[in-house]
This record gives sequence, structure tokens and C-alpha cells, in this order.
Amino acid sequence: MDATTKKTILKYDGGGLVEQMDEIVTEYPLTIVLNGSEFATLVCTPSDLRDMAIGFLASEGIIRFPDEIESVTIDEKRGFAYVEIGNKQPVAAEFFSKRFIGSCCGKSRQSFYFHNDVKTAKTVTSKAQVTIEQCLYLMELLQQSSSHFQNTGGVHNAALCDRDSLLIVRTDIGRHNTLDKIYGHWLQNRFSLHDKLIVFSGRVSSEVLLKVAKIGIGILISKSAPTDLALQMADELGITVVGFVRGQKLNVYTHAQRIIH
Repeated sequence: MDATTKKTILKYDGGGLVEQMDEIVTEYPLTIVLNGSEFATLVCTPSDLRDMAIGFLASEGIIRFPDEIESVTIDEKRGFAYVEIGNKQPVAAEFFSKRFIGSCCGKSRQSFYFHNDVKTAKTVTSKAQVTIEQCLYLMELLQQSSSHFQNTGGVHNAALCDRDSLLIVRTDIGRHNTLDKIYGHWLQNRFSLHDKLIVFSGRVSSEVLLKVAKIGIGILISKSAPTDLALQMADELGITVVGFVRGQKLNVYTHAQRIIH
């Protein structure tokens, strides 16, 4: 299935309505069936669906390693991803819906998390550093890499990078889906992440920050703004957040020691 579709529209260009062909991003529901039972339905762009199914399950704490997966079958026409994993124990719904409140006194990152986040979120200890110029350059590369964004304006993009190049680029209507697609691809093609970073087109919410932590990346560079809760989590999880990377400007919000000039 194509990630975009064509539609005839009427466009006002200042002088009147003109009929023209426009490119529209495809919105696609994918239902993950885990060991024979429906687990979740994700609304996404229909590309890299295997990566997204695996990355989503890993982000939710269902799997940790690719060898836990027995099979993945994508029925693109019907919108199903059938995943069989070795652990046949049923997944309790409350595991994914109730907050875990830590018993520690004072500041406790656990009070922010769901049960599965406590299980899978990593405190990042990466010593990697990146220059301001490299941050600006990588964001420019990300913007140039997405023909779907340039043609539709309706998708988000994320890339797993080293300091000089984009290694894995994923596109989706959901900003969090781009990170699941990256995570799923990395799980199937594991390599060192100690010097890697993520460049991202969307707002940095707490959900986005947690997905980056679960992948194990220490630097997140975004074109957009962070939320206060995302920055609290970034402080506690050891993640450098750089936001509003536009033109020749950027803001460094947390763990600034990784950004050098």
C-alpha cells in the first residue's frame, strides 16, 4: 500500500479557485494480533510495518530481544500484523493502564511512569558529544530526506544518526510511530548505540522522551518544542534534549555537557 494517494482538489492561489491534483498522506489502521489475541490498533502510515510492530511491542515491554519473536506476518490488505512470541502468558490489561507510584520520598521518576515504562525505560550514561554545527546539519539532512513531507506536509520524520549522517530514517503520520519503526529496525539489526543520536521533526512529549530512553539514545534533537514533563524525565534519565532547531538557532534544555561549540 502506498504511503500517499492522489486527489483532485480546488486550490485558491489568490486569483481564484483552480483545479489541480494533490498528494495526500495515507492514514492506515494496523491491528497487532499477539499470540492469537488482539493487542492494539495503531493508526499509522503504511510503510515499514514489520519494524513498527516489533518496535511497538518492544517499547511496551512485551519483548526485549528479537529472538523472543517466533514469527511476524503482515496482512497489509486487511490491516493486521500477526505476531507470535515465545512467552505465551496472557498480558494483563492493567499492566499497561495503571500508574506506578514509587515509594521513595521526595523526587522519584517512577511516579511518572506506567508499569511497562518502569520495566523498560533506561537511564542513559552515554558520553557522546555533538557540536552545534552538527545538530543544525543533521536537522537540515532530515528535512531534505522526506519527499512525503515536502509533497504533503502531513507526516513526521525521525532518524537514527551518527554525528555526520542519517543511518535509519522513518516517516509516519504519528510522531511516536517513527520512533517505534526505528526501534524495530534496530532490534533486527543490532549495532552499538553509544555514539548515536536521534533527530526528530515533532514535539517532544513525555511519550516521545520515554521511547527515546527505551531505545537507549542519549541525545534527542528536535525541530519543535518539548513539554515540561518530557524535560523532567530527560533530566532524570540522563537524556540531552535540543529543541527548536531551525535555521541557525537551537535551544539546549537538558544535559548540556553533550553539546559542544
